[in-house]
Parts: sequence; C-alpha cells; structure tokens
Amino acid sequence: MAFRDSNRSDDAAAARPVRRDLKPLRLLWPLLLPYRARMAGATLALIVSAGTVLGLGQGLRALVDRGFAAGDGSLLNQALLVLLLVIILMAVSTFARFYLVSWVGERVVADIRRRVFDHLVSLSPEFYETTRTGEVMSRLTTDTTLLQQVIGTSVSIALRNTLMMAGGLVLLGLTSAKLTGMVLLVVPLVVAPIVIFGRKVRQLSRASQDAVADVGSAVDEVLGGIRTVQAFGHEAWERQRFAGRVEAAVDVALLRIKARSWLTMLVIVLVFTAIGLVLWVGGQDVIAGRISGGQLSAFVFYAVLVAGAVGALSEVASDLARAAGATERLFDLLATPSPVQPPSQPLSLPQPARGAVQFDDVHFNYPARPDQSALTGLTLAVEPGETVALVGPSGAGKTTIFQLLLRFYDPQRGNIRLDGVDVAQAALDDLRGRIAIVPQDPVIFSTNAMENIRYGRPDASDAEVLAAAQAAHALEFLQALPDGFNTFLGEKGVRLSGGQRQRIAIARAILRNAPVLLLDEATSALDAESERAVQQALDGLMRGRTTLIIAHRLATIVNADRIVVLDQGRVEAVGRHEELIRQNGLYARLAALQFDQPQGA
Repeated sequence: MAFRDSNRSDDAAAARPVRRDLKPLRLLWPLLLPYRARMAGATLALIVSAGTVLGLGQGLRALVDRGFAAGDGSLLNQALLVLLLVIILMAVSTFARFYLVSWVGERVVADIRRRVFDHLVSLSPEFYETTRTGEVMSRLTTDTTLLQQVIGTSVSIALRNTLMMAGGLVLLGLTSAKLTGMVLLVVPLVVAPIVIFGRKVRQLSRASQDAVADVGSAVDEVLGGIRTVQAFGHEAWERQRFAGRVEAAVDVALLRIKARSWLTMLVIVLVFTAIGLVLWVGGQDVIAGRISGGQLSAFVFYAVLVAGAVGALSEVASDLARAAGATERLFDLLATPSPVQPPSQPLSLPQPARGAVQFDDVHFNYPARPDQSALTGLTLAVEPGETVALVGPSGAGKTTIFQLLLRFYDPQRGNIRLDGVDVAQAALDDLRGRIAIVPQDPVIFSTNAMENIRYGRPDASDAEVLAAAQAAHALEFLQALPDGFNTFLGEKGVRLSGGQRQRIAIARAILRNAPVLLLDEATSALDAESERAVQQALDGLMRGRTTLIIAHRLATIVNADRIVVLDQGRVEAVGRHEELIRQNGLYARLAALQFDQPQGA
C-alpha cells in the first residue's frame, strides 16, 4: 500500500474503490500482542459476564415452574438471594472487562500515534511537497481517535454480543428445538440487510473520513496564513469556502447515517416481528401442554438476548467498518516509504570534520515541477573554512543547493560530497549533525525562548544557551520579556518581531557549533542597527567554518572569499566582488541596481 495523492478531487475520492471487508483490522493484531495478558483477563471477564447473564434464563425457568406454579415462597426467597449474587458477579466482571479493554485500547492507540509520528518525521520534505499537511494531521488525530473508540468500546461490545448470541442460540435449542428452528429461519432475513447495507456504510465511511480530512486541511491552511487572509479582507470568502467543505462532509456523513439507520431499523423490525410470531406459537404450545410456562419464559428471555445481540452487532458492524477504513488510511501512511532513503550500510564521515563540500555535475528537478530544472550540471567545490556566497535572481537554484546538501532531496544525476563522502552514503544524522542553518523564514516552536535556542543542541547547558543568545545579539530583548528566557513565544513565535525570530534562529545555529554553516538571507529581516550587530556575530561564527551564504543584498557578501553567480540552475560566473564587477555580467547588473554604480565600474 502507498499513501494516496492528497491533491485528488473530492469526486475522485468519493468514487475511489474501498475495501468491502474488515481485513484491514487484522493489521492491528501485532499491536495487540504485547498486551495479551490483559487481553486474556478481559476475555475471562467477558466470558464470566456473558455467562452470568445467560444463567439468568435458567433461573427464570426454575422460578416460574417451581416457584410461581407451585406457590413456593421459600424458592422465591432463594431466587432473590441467587439473583443478588449473580448481579454482584456480573458487576465485578463487567468492571474488569471495561477497564481492561479500555486500557488496551488507550495503549494501542498511543502506540499507533507514536509509530505514525515517528514515520512522519522520517519522511523527507519531498513527501510534504506533494501532500497536504492537514490530511496527514487528520490521519494522526481523527483516525486514531476512531480506532481508540472501536478498540476500547466497540470490539468489547462485539465480542460480548457474539458470546451472548452464540450462548443464547445454544440454550434456545436446549429449551425448545421447534421454536429455535423458527427463529433460525429469520437469520437469513437479518443477515441480508447487514451485508447489503454494511458494504454501503463502509464505502461512505471512507468517503466521510476523507471529507473530514479536507476540512482539517482547510482549517490548517487558513489559520496558518491568518494575517494574509485578513490583510486581503478574505474572511467572508474563506468562511464561504470552509462552509462548502463542511457541508460536503455533512452530506457524506448524512448518507452514511441514513444507510446505518436503515440497517438498524430493518434489523429491529425483522427480529422483533420474528419474536412476536415465536411467542404466539409458544403460547399455543403452553396451552396444549407441550412445553411449560417456565420453558416459554426462558425461551423468550434468550430470544430477547439473541435479538438484542444481533441488533448490537449490526450497530457495531458500521463502527468496525469505519475503523477498517481508518486502519487502512493509517497503515497506508505507515507503508509510504520516504523518497530519501538512508543507506543500508552508511559510510562514516571522517574525523575530525573539515567541512569540504563538493557538487559534481548535479542535475535536479523538484517532484512538484518535474519538467522544470532547478539545477543543471552544477559543479562547485567549497574548501574547508571558505566562505562562498550564492547570488542570482529568484529561482536560480540557490536554496536548492542548501536542500540537496542537507539531503532533503536526492539529485537525478551527479553526486554531492561532504568531506569526501557521498552524502547519499552517509548516515542522515551524521550528515546533518555537521551542518547548521539559518533559514530565511526562521521556524520558532511553540515553547519558550530557552528551548527554542537549545533546539540547536539539546544537551547544551543554560549557560551555553545564554552565551549563544548574547553572540546573536538576542540577549537584551529576551531578558526584557515578561519571564525572560522562560517566556512562551506563542505559536510559530507570533509574539516576536521578524528580526527577533531571526536572531533566535542565529543563536540556535551558533549553539549547534557545526563545521558547515548555511546562511539563507540570515539578516534579511533586521533593521540596520541589528543587522550590523548580528553581522559582527556572524563574522565571528564563520571564522574557521565552511560557510555558504545566500544573499540578495550584495552589500552583505562583498567580503566573501568567492561569489558564485547562478542563473536558471547553472553557474554563470565565479569570483570575488571586484572581479565580477569588471566582467560586466549578471552580477554587475545586480550590483548596479543596488550600489547605484554604472556597470563595469
């Protein structure tokens, strides 16, 4: 199985064929095995609970035949005492069953969530380039919650009612074979609608879950860009669009509910009509003396139990169908391989780290744009400790170089080396452990400032975090926050300015202390005073490290050891600032626009 393309149309999703059985639920069995001791305890409690209920029928038969018919009051007293003991036993076993089954359900769902999340963070950015994050989040939350309900409740109900139905049918046969035969004639009439409508419910359940995923994706998209939405005055338009998606989800859900309601209604009508007919025939047999009143009472008791069990199973069948769809979706996701695979036998990077970077004839197209080359025949060597700036118009391939070096993607041709080792042959943790990056759009996590900076090196001490913040000129504004470094920064750092977020990202890179430093417009969001302070910190940080800098503002890279000019994925020129100006090429034209000087000056 593989993760389905999330960019499909809703109509295609509704029409997509789905499983017409509960086989996906078998995938949960390996997750249940670690808890087999508790499952055995729950099964024992289930058997005891069902057995006590079934035993009440025989008690009812004895009470009617020997107590009521004979007018024996002492037997009635004994029956009450036995009933109280049975009630206590049933209550204790029901408690044990409910607790143990619910416990197993919680643990299994927690294990599934961990497995799915562990897999998600191992998938490369290439996967997320073509997949909506909202749909993935729906699978991790909505589908696992549904499984939690089914494993912790519905499965228990299904097993209990299966036992009740099986035991009830056996005792029905022992009580009156004739009446049992009549009851069994109704079974095909009950099973047929379950099969027919069950298939429909399963199809609609999968479509409903996909529709809910679309709703979640829309919420994530709008709230993630709420400032843009409000800045363009699109609140009303987004409300209307979201309402349309919600209504589409409701329409699919109502179809599922309607099919499930028909299923329940038909089962009730057929089962209890059959019970009425059996009661009429049984009453005739009691009058004729062929069976006793106690036998008829016990038979009615068991018939009601069996009917209730069948009705409950019909209800649970649709829940299990939904769970099968949720399980299939989750295991589809788990079965999705990362486009970037770690090597089976990784090569060790040399020690000590040097920071030599080499691109050899690299060709690369992004998966979302397979017909458009991002890099074409790129060859570039960066010596240890060298500072190389990458400049060029937007879309020239500058950020792509960073992403390939970090192995977020693999090139279609060519290879990339770090310290002489092909990055595709190195362990991902070792490779990325030697690289620190300051992105153009820094990521701030929903926690405090201390933990955001410590993200660069989780084992760093508080003193080291403070030193990194000071080097990034972030210490002053962080200490001025209400709780200092322990201040919650809001979701995605919404409580900070753009420049403050960037300085935290710089502090994180300083703390990482990696031999290779990637700066993607690291000072683009800073004011002139902050930029000067941070540039001084970066100058100290870059000393002795291999540094690749992406810059649109050429003033920030005039002192770079080399400047590589990129255009349409190719290297157009390489040299120092003065050399490139004299060549009167693309760099000279860019410099003329920024430095207000004539080309070739």
